[in-house]
Amino acid sequence: MAFELPALPYPHEALEPFIDTQTMHLHHDKHHQAYTDNANAAIAKVPELAGKSAEEILANLAAIPEAVRGAIRNNGGGFLNHSIFWTIMGPKAGGAPTGPIADAITKTFGDFAQFQEKFNDAGLKQFGSGWAWLALGPGGLQVLSTANQDSPISQGLAPIMLNDVWEHAYYLKYQNRRAEYLKAWWNVVNWAEVNKRYQAALKK
Repeated sequence: MAFELPALPYPHEALEPFIDTQTMHLHHDKHHQAYTDNANAAIAKVPELAGKSAEEILANLAAIPEAVRGAIRNNGGGFLNHSIFWTIMGPKAGGAPTGPIADAITKTFGDFAQFQEKFNDAGLKQFGSGWAWLALGPGGLQVLSTANQDSPISQGLAPIMLNDVWEHAYYLKYQNRRAEYLKAWWNVVNWAEVNKRYQAALKK
């Protein structure tokens, strides 16, 4: 079954003024659609991948023929990363976390402010295009960054939350001011969804 572009769970303008409407149209409707189409084209060349989820594919990249591995890594990652990204944002969101993820953040990083600083730093220092992540591994929560469309899933980690630091995610509004975008982004974090992802990852 081919991957399908997931619908946004809110209107394109819902994240204003922090993420502008035009960026959301281009980012979701154009960029994410392209990753989806290109991932399907690459996966179609490997019949044994038919029916597998993006998570299953990215968790075992070494098993993919080298001729298409790069295309699947980049576009399959782009498809999955963005599919998660839309869900962990929302209108009238932001603020400090609550629930189990809040407790885990405090236990791991000291407090929310220290976690924010570490997460923003991961996004700011990611050279070129990539992502900042909060992921769960055997040792607990960790903050990391990945280049391009790479996913922590390929490192054996479970993605809990992420922020896109490709320029197409912020350039129309923030231009080269990535730090300003990273700071503003906290106003749209959907902590209810982050909690769901964290609790689901704990059960795996």
